[in-house]
Amino acid sequence: MGIRRYKPVTPGRRHGSVSDFADLTHGKKNLPEKSLLVPYKRTGGRNNQGFTTARFRGGGHKRRYRLIDFKRNKDDMWASVLSIEYDPNRTTRIALVEYTDGERRYILAPEGLKAGDKVMSGEQAEPRVGNCLPLRRIPLGMTIHNIEMQPGHGGQLCRSAGTKATLTAREGRWAQITLPSGEVRRINSECRATIGTLSNADHMNISLGKAGRKRWLGRRPHNRGTSMNPVAHPMGGGEGRTKGGRRKGPCSPTGVLSKGGKTRKRRKPSTAAIIRRRPPGPHYAQK
Repeated sequence: MGIRRYKPVTPGRRHGSVSDFADLTHGKKNLPEKSLLVPYKRTGGRNNQGFTTARFRGGGHKRRYRLIDFKRNKDDMWASVLSIEYDPNRTTRIALVEYTDGERRYILAPEGLKAGDKVMSGEQAEPRVGNCLPLRRIPLGMTIHNIEMQPGHGGQLCRSAGTKATLTAREGRWAQITLPSGEVRRINSECRATIGTLSNADHMNISLGKAGRKRWLGRRPHNRGTSMNPVAHPMGGGEGRTKGGRRKGPCSPTGVLSKGGKTRKRRKPSTAAIIRRRPPGPHYAQK
């Protein structure tokens, strides 16, 4: 998998780049399984009452949602990988697998998985790339993805392109994993995870090149809070330009702190599962 850069025939092409899609089985044809497609309703960032709850959303190319098997609960049955496909709804690639009973499902495709390979889920599965099994059955030190936070709820952690976590320890009914952010968290050993690192790791190196490509993704122009009126944003208003100075620090329109301000609920139940918090950002670096 690599990145393709075009000749700079236009200003957008000069700085833009795209994936070469060399890891796909059918190239740019991208023929999805029709039985696993459902309509994808776009909300434009609005809730059921019509109020905007997520700013700068709207437009974008029409998509159809691919039903992904995050639970991997079809146990002790081999599945053959039919194809590696592009999914417009996520950054990583997906794999179409067919079980021996004829059922087809989409799974997240790890790095190194290709058409013709076989995968399995359950207690009896071997700890190899693409197989899904409980944390208590995975050897220590292995890289994993699509990790459950509650047994049977389906994978919730490490689902984007190139991400992986490491199983570092296990004690009693708890397993300890290190997440890509550096956070160390304990999870029930009965939770499932898939072996390997997710594909399309070069996604982070792709440059959009022009504002229009952002619009194709459903993102509208982002306005600074300091350029708004006081009625629209806490940092708006004032005579002339301001630096956004504010006693409690920069924030969102609803007052949620940004630039390092802590927004996590103090009594959130899952806080007890965090053994070590992720390291702070570069703006907290000691001088």
